[in-house]
Amino acid sequence: MIRNLFLIVGLIALSLNSGCSGMLPSIKQTTKSPWQSFADAKKSFDKIIPNQTRRKELKKLGFDPFRVPNVKLVTYLDLMKIFLPNQSIIMADLDPGVRSCLEAKDACQGYEVSPEKLDSKRVGSVFLDLFNFRRTTITTGWRFKALIVLKNDLVVHKVWGGEPRIDETEDKRNPLGPLQKIDHIVPDIKLF
Repeated sequence: MIRNLFLIVGLIALSLNSGCSGMLPSIKQTTKSPWQSFADAKKSFDKIIPNQTRRKELKKLGFDPFRVPNVKLVTYLDLMKIFLPNQSIIMADLDPGVRSCLEAKDACQGYEVSPEKLDSKRVGSVFLDLFNFRRTTITTGWRFKALIVLKNDLVVHKVWGGEPRIDETEDKRNPLGPLQKIDHIVPDIKLF
């Protein structure tokens, strides 16, 4: 009995040491794509030339919704919501390529491209994390976003954005630890 008590106390003391953070969960979230980094995706995107690049060339660059995951087909109706989100923006305000594409209706299509790579890792004390007193999560990676507009088989417009370098730390502290969410479980109990 005493031996078990020493074992439990030893494990708790060991858990309080941040050196055991390797025992904490980690998540690696990768959106499959032909690009290994933000720079790779941007380099391929930069090879697209509006009014010159054709659909078959997009496929060679990795922008193929039928072969490459996370390249979404967008209809002209979706593009209208993107480029004309409210009545204060009118067709005359749009880029000529986008305007001619939207006017072509069914001949107008877009590709939404959204590859990303995110790594989330919990760090800190296993004891504090396990009993929900404190959870610290570090997320790193990148996220690329692009929209390619095609009229028939010709690219008429392109735009890109995203986050080349993600480095976020989330530090959740719950002074009551496992009891912190008791009011969500039993709404009639008030702690204070």
